[in-house]
Amino acid sequence: MSARIAMIALVVRDYDEAIDWYRRALDFVLLEDSNHGGGKRWVRMAPAGNAQFSVLLARAATLAQKDVIGNQHGGRVGFFLHTDDFARDHARLTAAGAHFEESPRFEAYGTVVVFRDLYGNRWDLIEPRAASATP
Repeated sequence: MSARIAMIALVVRDYDEAIDWYRRALDFVLLEDSNHGGGKRWVRMAPAGNAQFSVLLARAATLAQKDVIGNQHGGRVGFFLHTDDFARDHARLTAAGAHFEESPRFEAYGTVVVFRDLYGNRWDLIEPRAASATP
């Protein structure tokens, strides 16, 4: 069997605010936005130029789902975004209002900083070193 992870769901408060933020802050592109009726949409986004793996923006529909917005990984970093230009993407995130938990740091695997998205989910922005394995 040949398998790969193609998509993950990210529970959000509102489709349009999430689309706007991930577009501005992370330079994600909107791959699909299909109306499924009753206020439900199928919204997929991915980093510009890399649609092999996408994020499904899933609007919270129940109290239990609303309770996990911004804490889908129990306080751990749950998303790892690799970049080929750390300074450019750090500046983009700063302009979009991302909350940085630290200053950028230099690790054996590359340059990294932890930030929170508009909902409070923790992300690593990483510019990997050319010949290293990353976490």
